[in-house]
Amino acid sequence: MTAAPLGRRFLSYVSDVKPTDPPSSARVLVLLAHPDLHRSRVNRRLAQAARDLPPGRVEVRDLYALYPDYALDVAAEQAALSAADLVVWLHPIQWYAPPALMKLWIDEVLTLGWAYGHGGDALQGKDLWLACSTGAREEAYHPTGYNRHFFDAFLPPLEQTAALCGLRFLPPLVLHGAHALDAPQIEAHAALFAQRLASYPDWPELATLPDCEACVTPDQDRPRSGDVAALS
Repeated sequence: MTAAPLGRRFLSYVSDVKPTDPPSSARVLVLLAHPDLHRSRVNRRLAQAARDLPPGRVEVRDLYALYPDYALDVAAEQAALSAADLVVWLHPIQWYAPPALMKLWIDEVLTLGWAYGHGGDALQGKDLWLACSTGAREEAYHPTGYNRHFFDAFLPPLEQTAALCGLRFLPPLVLHGAHALDAPQIEAHAALFAQRLASYPDWPELATLPDCEACVTPDQDRPRSGDVAALS
């Protein structure tokens, strides 16, 4: 089983890292955002696969469980990000975008002067990996399908968010047609997800990926003080 053959961006094979290889010391932060997790077939299983890895290296933060009132603890989220080498966004695609709380997390946690802009270098040199699922089958994401575009046409806002923060955007792991998958297919995908988390950064394709291109935000494009949203 492959993750998603469409588009050069996507992860499509399992790395050759063997279970006997020495464990990496890199730290992984999985940000899970599913608004109805108890009914989830894919994201819930992937989150459990991450939690089942040896302790101390992978942290899973269930955003909807932590913040049912949507009142984010920005300091706590930034502290978790600071400790990670790989940040994983694990969520379903809803209306061609992340769920609402994931978008709010982006809005409130990736702050000016911390994640981007003048002095905002807290995330420089880290990696960001999108692990997402769609209800639509893969063929729906095609110029002749009802979504009218290949799936990677919907990714530029997320990729540019990463770039603005100095995060390298890794080839996403995408699973289409989540509603129709059988249990063995989901288990195979969860095994791939866990294998990748366990073996990071020893992924063969990372050696060929360029560093994150610098995206400098001019000072005149952002207020020097006050509420950014209120001044926009």
